[in-house]
Order: sequence, then C-alpha cells, then structure tokens
Amino acid sequence: MNVLLLAWKVKLPPMMEIITAEQLMEYLGDYILDAKPKEISEIQRLNYEQNMSDAMAILHKLQTGLDVNVKFTGVRVFEYTPECIVFDLLDIPLYHGWLVDPQIADIVKAVGNCSYNQLVEKIISCKQSDNSELVSEGFVAEQFLNNTATQLTYHGLCELTSAVQEGELCVFFRNNHFSTMTKYKGQLYLLVTDQGFLTEEKVVWESLHNVDGDGNFCDSEFRLRPPSDPETVYRGQQDQIDQDYLMALSLQQEQQSQEINWEEIPEGISDLELAKKLQEEEDRRASQYYQEQEQAAAAAAAAQVQQVQGAASPASGRQSGSSERKRKEPREKEKEKEKEKEKEKNSCVIL
Repeated sequence: MNVLLLAWKVKLPPMMEIITAEQLMEYLGDYILDAKPKEISEIQRLNYEQNMSDAMAILHKLQTGLDVNVKFTGVRVFEYTPECIVFDLLDIPLYHGWLVDPQIADIVKAVGNCSYNQLVEKIISCKQSDNSELVSEGFVAEQFLNNTATQLTYHGLCELTSAVQEGELCVFFRNNHFSTMTKYKGQLYLLVTDQGFLTEEKVVWESLHNVDGDGNFCDSEFRLRPPSDPETVYRGQQDQIDQDYLMALSLQQEQQSQEINWEEIPEGISDLELAKKLQEEEDRRASQYYQEQEQAAAAAAAAQVQQVQGAASPASGRQSGSSERKRKEPREKEKEKEKEKEKEKNSCVIL
C-alpha cells in the first residue's frame, strides 16, 4: 500500500492521521476495480478478470502476511502462487536478495533450481538417504540456509543494486516481511515503518548496504538523520518484534482455518457483490486477529500487575503499621488534655 501511496496511485483524505486496516483494504480493493484496463481483447479481459478474482480472494491476507516462496536463482524469481497475483495486478515489482553465489559450485549443485520449500524437503530427504553423496549434498544445502539466515546474501545485494532502477518504487521481501524499497543515486533504501519511529518525524528511509541490517537513517530527501532517542527506538523495535510474532501465529492459524469455498460462488456474480462478500470475510478474520492481540496484551498486563503487587505488599504492610502508630499518638494527647480540664473543673479554690 505504501508503494501506491508514494506513487500517488492511491490518495488518502487530507489531514488523516490514523487509518484502520479495514479502511486500507477498502482503498486497495477500489483501486484494483478502478485499474481495470479499458481497451483490451476478449481473451485479455477474461484473463484479467480471473486474476482480479484470485487477488480478491487472498486480499484479506495482506493484514497478516502473504505466503511467497523465493527461488535462489534471481532477485525477481519466486514460485508462482496466488499471492504473487496481487503484485502483478497492481504492477508492483517484487524483489528478494536471497541468492546463491554462482562461483560456489557445491552450493549451486546442492540448491539447484529449488524454491525454499522444495529445498527444505530435499534436505530432509537427503538426510534419510543411504547414498553418501546425497547426504553430503543435503548437508551443504542445510549449511547454506543456516549461514544465510538473514535471507540476504552479498551476491543478492549486488544483484538487487543492479536490477532495481533509479527512482523505482518496489517491494522487498525478507524474513517474511514486505518493505517498500527505492533506489536513489545508486543506493538502495527501505521505508522505515517500525513503531519505534512513530515520534521520529524526520526519519523516513534506511539504507540497505549490507546483509547485517545496520543501515543509516535518512530523511525524506535522503540526508543522514540519526534518531533523536535511540533508546526509545530500540524499545519500539522490540514491541514491533512482539507484534510480528503474534501476526505470524495469526497467519498460521488462518492457514489452518476453513477458507471460503469459491466454487460455490455463482458465476454471474457482480464485482460489487463479490467485493461485499470478500469484505465480510475480511472483517471477520480481522476481528478475530485483533481479539487475539487484545487477549495476549491483557494477559501480559495482568502478569505484570501481579508481579508489582507481590513485590509491593510487604512494604505496604510496614507503611500501614507506622501510620497506625502515628494516628494513636495524637489521640492519647487529646485524652490527657481532657483529663486535666476535668480536674480543673472539680478542684476547689481555698481563699
């Protein structure tokens, strides 16, 4: 969505500071429907409508994450899945940088043309094989995955820098995250979206110049702009990691849940009726996701309160005892004064 906003293909109302996921999905769905080509052949029209229907069917997954499967042979090479249709339909280039260095022959042989999922299956199969050559090949492939756990290699970074065009707005996939990426004066930059930067209005982009992820922060004009409060940014990034974990769990549960039976939808259904049906399903899933988030946050808050109460109770007891003694002292003094007054009243004056 950020790519479409930066490219002015989708516009939000002025002065809007907060927008919900449901509203974003509505804007995106409207754009897909409005972007339908006008002058195309009948075959192209049918193909586009089929792609649009497939994209609408998985549009709700944008709130939790899309399942894409990289191949290690090129920065634009992915296994074709319904999720990729969304990017094709929106005309947004999708990149990754998890590539095998072609100069390392044994890794090239072990990985081959496999996608990530296929490579994992191959490693399991090779480990169970009686053939020592296959066992060795599986070990090499497993070592490659372990050594490139950041899902970005230096060869991939070089290929990315060459492939992305100057000023191009695209999406970069890494570690199950989709980041908005652009290229400015030959350098790649990622749009900063972590919660830790909510109060850092001047921090907009982060350079992508190594595989370790410690890039330089820049403003909207790509001038260096370090965060004003690194500690706050760090805490915000940790909160973002926690939310990403919850989102991953939600995605896993969603994949296991029952999907809409699209075969039962009538063929003659209009785009508006289809959009309404998809919106209802999307709202249901979003509501379930946010409920899970709230429950997790409430459980964490309750645990923290219990810890605080447990630590504070002994001190509270001592403090109350001290206050009780302080209250008793004034009362005893008042009683003594009353006794003295009674004595004065009852005493006789001898002349």
